Amino acid sequence: MSIHAEKKRWEATTLKKVIDKRAERKKGFRTSSGIEMERVFTPASDLPGFQEKLGFPGEFPYTRGVQPTMYRGQFWTMRQYAGFGTAKESNERYRYLLEQGQTGLSVAFDLPTQMGYDSDSAIAQGEVGKVGVAIDTLADMELLFDRIPLDKVSTSMTINATAAILLAMYIAVAEKQGVASDQIIGTIQNDILKEYMARGTYIFPPQESMRIITDIFAYCKDHVPQWNTISISGYHIREAGSSAVQEVAFTLADGIAYVEAAIKAGLQVDEFAPRLAFFFNAHNNLLEEVAKFRAARRIWAKIMRERFGAKDPRSQMLRFHTQTAGCTLTAQQPDNNIMRVTIQALAAVLGGTQSLHTNSRDEALALPTEESVRIALRTQQVIAHESGVADSIDPLAGSFLVESLTDQIEQQAMDYLRRIDELGGAAAAIGRGFQQKEIQDSAFAYQKAIESKELVIVGVNQFTVKEPPPTGLLKIKPEVELAQKKALAAVKAGRNPAAVKGALDRLRQAAQGTENLMPHIIAAVKLYVSLGEISDALREVFGEHQETVVL
Repeated sequence: MSIHAEKKRWEATTLKKVIDKRAERKKGFRTSSGIEMERVFTPASDLPGFQEKLGFPGEFPYTRGVQPTMYRGQFWTMRQYAGFGTAKESNERYRYLLEQGQTGLSVAFDLPTQMGYDSDSAIAQGEVGKVGVAIDTLADMELLFDRIPLDKVSTSMTINATAAILLAMYIAVAEKQGVASDQIIGTIQNDILKEYMARGTYIFPPQESMRIITDIFAYCKDHVPQWNTISISGYHIREAGSSAVQEVAFTLADGIAYVEAAIKAGLQVDEFAPRLAFFFNAHNNLLEEVAKFRAARRIWAKIMRERFGAKDPRSQMLRFHTQTAGCTLTAQQPDNNIMRVTIQALAAVLGGTQSLHTNSRDEALALPTEESVRIALRTQQVIAHESGVADSIDPLAGSFLVESLTDQIEQQAMDYLRRIDELGGAAAAIGRGFQQKEIQDSAFAYQKAIESKELVIVGVNQFTVKEPPPTGLLKIKPEVELAQKKALAAVKAGRNPAAVKGALDRLRQAAQGTENLMPHIIAAVKLYVSLGEISDALREVFGEHQETVVL
């Protein structure tokens, strides 16, 4: 069938189903000169392999996007990552961002929360509220989402080892607002494999961690159906120093491992796969990044259909959130970061992201100020409303350069996936240090290129100026930790000790068997059992992971 005929078929079927449900943002899309922007552009004549490699948006292999209308229907979710100090302070930042036009929330948690320690733990000293918000009990979560309607706002939570506990708290807060669990929408990162290879906020060994993840999959399938149960993250892999190809390959290898674990746990692929989501980095090389996103979609669609037999189209779609590259931000001449973030955000939009966080100019120095956060959000809004790149779907398709890059990234990523399969899969390869070594080698090569000035970083190794020390940075005061400890002590003093002990005993017993842990965790958080207490109960049963050291 000709491309022209295929386009007519797509318009009459896939596109019409969506248009009938939701009209596009406006009736006509035109340039400033009055030139019409077609919904999707195609070659003027037939090209071999067009349908197999590119096709149309919203159809396999999804190279050109997962929705038939993409941003002509609605813009990506503008979801600024934020959280610091106490729940009250973070709540004020969230409400400020929503007032400024943000369309979704993204929660940053402090390191003790990520690692399963309460703020009063000795190991948490000096870290409470520093790189995210401190959450000890349901009382903190209630403050965090005070006056934020959870039936109207979607929330992403960057949390992994303790993801089940934070999700349980979110469900409990929603219920207190009168919002049933089947109405809440959002995402937990819940991606433990990349923690072992690139980030480090793990608690339990891999097997036990995978059990918790599949318990979350199974529970949400029945009780929280609109929740994305995992955000398989390449972002931190790239931040650790990987190349674009490695980011795609290692992320999708983790995705394969999670699908296999869920199937082994007794779930059918089309029961859980539609709620899988991904999280990628947007780096500085605009065209490579666009090609990376397109290649990742195509590879995942093939994996899900051919390897796992997924029949539901939603199971084959790689839906992803993007964050601009924190590792590219510089403390020198920080205003240059505004330009870097703009290029990276543009790459994410041209690559078809579903949601986006834009970093702030001062994040290489401290937590961002309100002014910096507003500039970062405005960057997305200018791209959405003024640049015109959202008026047509996959606008760089057909570029000789972009299509070649897309094909090459796909091929090289598939080569990595074959090597990981030969090593026994993602978890086994991580256990042998394969991904860690590849990332370390890539990071070393990148740093050498900077030091030799083969790679120019503006304001760092070239075009430097003398600068005064930065001022006006956001700093977390020591009083935050003291206040958090005092609040936690008050919550613990007001609980029923017998009820707390009973909840923890039942959780330990369930962990020793095969019962789904989520109902027990939810029951515990509703009694204001703390995150640290729940984590410690699971540590007693599961033990803790010891890192594989790679030199």
